[in-house]
Amino acid sequence: MRVLIAAGGTAGHINPALAIAGALKKADPTAEIHFAGRREGMEYGLVTAAGYPFHHIEINGFQRRLTPKNIARNFQAIYHLALSGPRTAAILREVQPDLVIGCGGYVSGPVVRAAAKKGIKTAIHEQNAFPGVTNKLLAKDVDVVFAASAAAVEKLGAPDKTLVVGNPVRPEILTQDRAAARAAIGAGDRTVILSFGGSLGARRINEVVGALCGWEQKTHQNILHLHATGSRGVQLFKDLAVQEGFTPGPDLVVKEYINNMPELLAAADLVISRSGALTLAELEAMGRASILVPSPNVAENHQYYNALELQNAGAAVVIEEKDLTSEKLIETVEGLLATPGRLAKMGQQARTLAQPRSLDMITERLLALVKTGR
Repeated sequence: MRVLIAAGGTAGHINPALAIAGALKKADPTAEIHFAGRREGMEYGLVTAAGYPFHHIEINGFQRRLTPKNIARNFQAIYHLALSGPRTAAILREVQPDLVIGCGGYVSGPVVRAAAKKGIKTAIHEQNAFPGVTNKLLAKDVDVVFAASAAAVEKLGAPDKTLVVGNPVRPEILTQDRAAARAAIGAGDRTVILSFGGSLGARRINEVVGALCGWEQKTHQNILHLHATGSRGVQLFKDLAVQEGFTPGPDLVVKEYINNMPELLAAADLVISRSGALTLAELEAMGRASILVPSPNVAENHQYYNALELQNAGAAVVIEEKDLTSEKLIETVEGLLATPGRLAKMGQQARTLAQPRSLDMITERLLALVKTGR
């Protein structure tokens, strides 16, 4: 079996794609799995590090806000779009796939559409409650549609061939030992708060978390706080330490990036983060309480709708960035800590939304598609 997976743009697209690739390889060790994506994108590093062959295709989205810089980007996008057809055809000739899977990002569009037109078996996976434009366009052409959320089924427009499977998470997320993870960071009886805003960092999250750290230390809270600033937030957080009066130490660990997320999620009692689909899937799988700050800079405001599912289940508190102040965050954390057992109860509610068999469901359906043709 030869498989081509197209995914790119963000970790929320790439990590589910890698999880699917690993599951297919485990189910069929003879499978040859290839990836298509942008060499300049995040996908290149993650995919090649995982050891899969990578096929470069350059494709960009169009900018809606027409500044001089964005107009130039749009001309470049038109150029790359024109070249994407011949490049896709070359990749398909080279790989000769039995199955093509699109896991999101602009790169999925030309690759999956071309494969479907050639009669190759195709599938897409939509990670969000509000589907992206690319997947909405592809849904009618592919053989199988996987949706993370039941809320996405109608919006994708192909209910008869859509299977709700959740978002596949890394296998190590499902195998963590909470007691061992807490012991490894010396948590003791402290409440562990884990906060982050993505690999680049989110300025507003850094600012309000800085104020929260100041409050924690000034009021001598029994908290171990682990915070990732992101690459753009390193100096900002150093400045905030002076401004807000906190010091990294035994009760506050500050890093640029978290390399051991499964272990830290296992140790955490409360997570403060954006609400990307992959992050939420891992919170659900782990059963963790959260304060979610949806990014306002995403298509269709999908992070907000993703987060609402957890809030409606009693698993999270959602604070939109326009409403996010230092006082609001401190008040929210203080309120959650004031009720014994509240965080544990929220974590239990999060776990009710989890799809622990997501990867199995996806793998079984894909193998059946290749074997039976339907």
